Amino acid sequence: MGILTPDPGLVFWTSLSFITLLLILRKYAWKPILRALKVREEYIEFSLKDAEQAKEEIRKMAETRKQMMNAARLEREGLIREARELKEEIIEEARAAAKLEAARMVEKAREQIDRERKEAVANIRQQVGLMSLEIAEKILKEELVSEEKQQSVIEKYLQQVDFN
Repeated sequence: MGILTPDPGLVFWTSLSFITLLLILRKYAWKPILRALKVREEYIEFSLKDAEQAKEEIRKMAETRKQMMNAARLEREGLIREARELKEEIIEEARAAAKLEAARMVEKAREQIDRERKEAVANIRQQVGLMSLEIAEKILKEELVSEEKQQSVIEKYLQQVDFN
């Protein structure tokens, strides 16, 4: 028999062995293999669903994070704006208080200068008055040294006085 011509007995026994093997595999191995494949298929499907859910959750989290970042940025900008406004308000209040204090100090200084000027004028008047009296006294002492001059001055003033 050659290699290319099959022997009918070999074909029979090979076919019988194959069919027997198929029946044994079908009875004992086929169901567990199919069950394992089914379980594997369900596991893969479940994993794909989980991956899809995880991907969706990540997308939602990214969107939430983006919204939170925007909200935080807006809040930060609001706080900065509020802080700037508060700073400007404090500066304006400080300026107003400084102007008020400066005006009060200027007024106080003016009052003190005025008071000191009045005191100085009063002091000068007093000293001028005293000096005038001293000068008058000295002039009178010089003029009225002699008896004749005293008599002439008395008569002169008596004539000027009206006795009515």
